[in-house]
Amino acid sequence: MLTFTLGTFAIALNHLLLISALVLATFVGWRVAKRGGENPESVLFSLFLIGMLAARIGFVAVYWAHYRSDPWQVIDLRDGGFLAWPGVIALVLAALYRGWRRPGLRRPLGFGVASGLAFWLLATFSLTIYEQGTRLPEITLRNSAGETVQLADYKGGPLVINLWATWCPPCRREMPVLEDAQMQRPDLTFLFVNQAESMQSVSTFLETQGLSLSNVLFDGSGRLGQAVGSMALPTTLFYSPDGRLLGSHLGELSQASLARALENFDSVPATSARKLPCPASATC
Repeated sequence: MLTFTLGTFAIALNHLLLISALVLATFVGWRVAKRGGENPESVLFSLFLIGMLAARIGFVAVYWAHYRSDPWQVIDLRDGGFLAWPGVIALVLAALYRGWRRPGLRRPLGFGVASGLAFWLLATFSLTIYEQGTRLPEITLRNSAGETVQLADYKGGPLVINLWATWCPPCRREMPVLEDAQMQRPDLTFLFVNQAESMQSVSTFLETQGLSLSNVLFDGSGRLGQAVGSMALPTTLFYSPDGRLLGSHLGELSQASLARALENFDSVPATSARKLPCPASATC
């Protein structure tokens, strides 16, 4: 499961874990403060913001080459571009400084930060292990010619699957990024699995936007999203040649966040080219 869904509301599990860690840290700090010391609630929230800011700055610094042409993208947080380790280091250092300046905060703040970080690290590690244990679903889809294809037939090489729809603004914004990646990375197979829309509406959208995508597939009932546990769009999945999930990204991809996601394939052995189970057309 990649998202937590309640009615029409969906949130990525990694985001939910982050919020839960902050809530736990605040609760633990408050409980400890009741036995003596200052309530660290406001300090913990400011530390959370410091950590997120440092995580973003760290990500931008590492992937600056992808932001250089359009620096305004640095402030567009919708791409989910954050590096955990700079954020954790900044948060811990800021917590030590606050505790040094305010002795009454030391014990509540220390317990709060320690419990929140421990929960987040353990939960994130467990979620990663769970994700990497999942396999490519056995799902039947259709290509642009209306022919039935099996998703499992695409195994045999590194696979990137993008779940999208034309009515989804983040999906529309990330399409040029994915189109460029498809041209730049012929060693990867990109599948664009449209969710519950007609072939005609998708074809019209691609033509009007001037997009040339290979391997556009159709999931009329949205079964793939249900199978992978993501009810949010866009969702991008990264599979090894043997069909094992290497990673996932919920939300809009930028050039930088896609570059980071494609690093999942760095440890995957190179495979020979294979014939795809669909006609060789611009929207197969």
